Parts: sequence; C-alpha cells; structure tokens
Amino acid sequence: MTDNSKNRLHEVFFYGLYMDPDILVNKSIQLRNPRIACAENFELKIGNKATLLRSPGKTAHGIVYSLTHEEINSLYWGSGLNEYAAEVIMIKIKDDYSPALTCNLIDPPKNNESNPEYKQKLKEAMKNLGVSTESIE
Repeated sequence: MTDNSKNRLHEVFFYGLYMDPDILVNKSIQLRNPRIACAENFELKIGNKATLLRSPGKTAHGIVYSLTHEEINSLYWGSGLNEYAAEVIMIKIKDDYSPALTCNLIDPPKNNESNPEYKQKLKEAMKNLGVSTESIE
C-alpha cells in the first residue's frame, strides 16, 4: 500500500554538515536509515555555504537519511536557508544507484568565497561517520 500521508519518507542526500547526526538531532530530525553514499559527476563546492556542482568525473561523498517533507522543510526553509532549492539526483550506495533528494544553492559560490571553519568541521564530521573526505581534500 502506498503512503500518501505527510509522514511519507524521502531519501535525502546530505553532503555538508547536515550529514552530522548530532546537528540533525538538535534540529529535531529523526535519524532513519543512515547510509554512506556518493554522487558521481558532482563536486562539493564550499564558499560561504556548501553546494554540489555538476562536474563530470568528480564524486561528492555524503550520507543519505530518510526524512519527511516537514523535516526537510524545517532544515532548509524553516532555518532561513532559502537560497537552496531541492532537486533529485542519482546517488550510489555501495554498488546500487537510486534517486535521492538533495538541496543545492540556486546561485553557486563565487570563486573568491571560502569558509575554512566550515570545511574543517565538515572534514571532522565525515571522518567520524566513516565517509570519504576525498571530495574536500
């Protein structure tokens, strides 16, 4: 039976600090079905904020969680991150590909933007989660 309720779950790929379970729990997000994943042909770009950019041959690493619409909305638009737009991308979990929702900046960071503190926190979170840090090296 199909669940058309507001509790319906969606696979969401996180590539930035939202992959950190402590941050999600502090934002009242229920951690469901976490899996290490990657997005092939995308690269992580960290300016003032992080985003994924289409980039043939590159790979961005992260975590997939199963979230409700309400949880997704509270993380981005409820937190004032209105510059992000939701889109579906193909992700790889182990050897399987599947679609997942991700949120990316509508306008990518400028080349002169940087956020070393964010980058360091992200690197630490990725190491703690067992996620490859290759995409931010």
